[in-house]
Amino acid sequence: MDEIEEIEEEYAYDFEKGKQIITEEMEKMGATLVDGKWMYKGEPVVIKFIIRIEDARKEIGDYVASQLEKLGFTVERMYKTSKEASPLWILGDPKEGKWHMYTGGWITTAVSRDDSDNFQFFYTQDSPLSWSPLWASYTPDPRFREVARRLAEKDFRSIEERSKLMREALKLAMKDSVRVWLVDQIAVWARRKSLFALADYAGGYPTALWSSTMKFVDKVGGTVKIASSEVIVDPWNPVAPSDWIYDTMIYDYGVWEHATVLHPKTGLPIPVNIRKASVWVEMGLPTSRNPGSEYWLDFKYVSSVVVPTDAWYAWDVENKRMITAGEAGVTSAKARVVVDYGDILGKPMFHDGTELTLADFLINFIVPFERASEASPLYDESYVGTFQTFRQLFTAFRILSERPLVIEYFVNYIHIDAELIADYAANVLWPTMPWHTVAIGIMAEADKKLAFSADKADMLKVDWMNYIGGPSLEVLSSYLRKAYAEAYIPFKEFLGDYVTPGEALKRYEKLKEFYEARKHFWVGNGPFYLDRVDITAHTATLKSIRHLPYKIEKVCRDISQFSALIETGDYNLVAFGYDKEIASRLLPGKEAKEELDILNLVLGGPIANPHAAKPLEEAGIKFEGNVMKIGGKEYVSTWGKIDYGVVLLSGNNLYVAGITRYGTEAALQYILGKAGIMESLIVVKWEDTNGNGKVDSEEISLVG
Repeated sequence: MDEIEEIEEEYAYDFEKGKQIITEEMEKMGATLVDGKWMYKGEPVVIKFIIRIEDARKEIGDYVASQLEKLGFTVERMYKTSKEASPLWILGDPKEGKWHMYTGGWITTAVSRDDSDNFQFFYTQDSPLSWSPLWASYTPDPRFREVARRLAEKDFRSIEERSKLMREALKLAMKDSVRVWLVDQIAVWARRKSLFALADYAGGYPTALWSSTMKFVDKVGGTVKIASSEVIVDPWNPVAPSDWIYDTMIYDYGVWEHATVLHPKTGLPIPVNIRKASVWVEMGLPTSRNPGSEYWLDFKYVSSVVVPTDAWYAWDVENKRMITAGEAGVTSAKARVVVDYGDILGKPMFHDGTELTLADFLINFIVPFERASEASPLYDESYVGTFQTFRQLFTAFRILSERPLVIEYFVNYIHIDAELIADYAANVLWPTMPWHTVAIGIMAEADKKLAFSADKADMLKVDWMNYIGGPSLEVLSSYLRKAYAEAYIPFKEFLGDYVTPGEALKRYEKLKEFYEARKHFWVGNGPFYLDRVDITAHTATLKSIRHLPYKIEKVCRDISQFSALIETGDYNLVAFGYDKEIASRLLPGKEAKEELDILNLVLGGPIANPHAAKPLEEAGIKFEGNVMKIGGKEYVSTWGKIDYGVVLLSGNNLYVAGITRYGTEAALQYILGKAGIMESLIVVKWEDTNGNGKVDSEEISLVG
């Protein structure tokens, strides 16, 4: 905190000090102050200031503009919405001088475990936003760029070294100040009482959780209207789409699904499309696994991480083949990650009905190399910095098994949380859109008819590729026809081993049917598909998908996911009698109700809790005196000595019931203390081995 206090003291508001510094600098550049106005070569010095009007930034902008006018500048106040401002500040070339200042705003979409990459993201040309002419024009001090790189790539050996870099970066960021941060605020997100959706503690509703948890309280299905200050700001495409939260909330968090999703309270990954992961990290690097992740993540330190010679290290753009680590002379990495995605290949995954194949993964490794190579028609100068960062972090991979799909990754990405190392690796190749949708965009850019990125579009004087509207649709449609006529397989020299011409034709047929029905090419893999979109009216209609492994009626897929809701408190507790006392001890601060709500933890058996009787019976769970019967098995209770409890996930409710109160408490204790219960039905046993008449955690075991 000493550094923060020093910075605050050094840069504290001081109008006269600021005026003195500005006067000195302006006079050095040849400007003169005439009648209180700065003049240069006989003309007033004009600052073109884009001021957003949708929120408090209008007042902030006016205040800053007034301060500048007091200093003698002429300020052109350019009041604009995000849609109106975007073509200027993020798409336009700042060298054209059409604007000089902007009241920007950024949202945090998940609980952040580590903000050290913010310096590279916001201040350097190596940012993931390097496709924007603004970021591409940044020229930070070389030392600041290097410090920002090291922090972003986790290039440090200890927490102490990281802290030292952070202290230096904070001071260098203030000296750089392409951004001046004024306000850190907490926003309010509202919803009707009749609607439920899980909110992230940092990001609110515009996160990946809303689409898989949203439902009405009292009915299945229905229509939800979501209001936003903007809808559809910039073009969407699978390679370099709009980065506006107003867009990503729809196309990413609603229509796409990734290998993992971040926990709304902790920011740690929850496996969604992976079964298990293992991480081996070079000894001495600052990382560890958090308690509670054992159910999906194995972790250990090793003396070294050796990259096998047959692992794929790079893509040879000129010869269209993979380069192995052995060929490249690459022998080591900082971490090895093995991800088990499960038996997913050959099964329906995408909204046009196509099945997932290895080609959908592999194209996501190839395209970045093509975009970063001058030998490729996809070369994009604005992407090179981002690609270089990627290559610093990602070393190689190899496919260990196809059924189930198991991929081994070798990375130099190190995070304080080992879970996020696994998260990084698992999502590098994960396909949110199928290869054939990317293919038509590749064809269009190769022929210089459209461009994936805003920067390249500006350079070529063509449209920024848009899969959902505008002139791009006709261009993409023409390339779809061409792709079908040629049975086109991108990078056929390599991907031809994974896709046959017949399979390619079937995919293009599916895409044609999808386009004719939806009038766009945005084919995702998530819980909703984009049914209708109007980029002029700024509206998008999403519909729940039914033929994939999603059911919008069911918020949680297993007991572990309901346990996550218990952690956040986003559930209704239903209990009666003595079970309320159990709840008060194990769930302190959670008030027990006697009526059902949206998501319910129903405590107690059919006699103690009337809401449990029917669901337990429908699941084939019967209670008769001191006996519980499930699937032909009988569990017999002895009062105060031996008891059994059952945990059942049914619909949006989790039922926790024992033959007696001891079994109920044992079952609740078990799910609260045990992470990663991937089943929807379990049976636990309690035996009073120490004779104290209480339910102790070490006396509870899983028996069914």
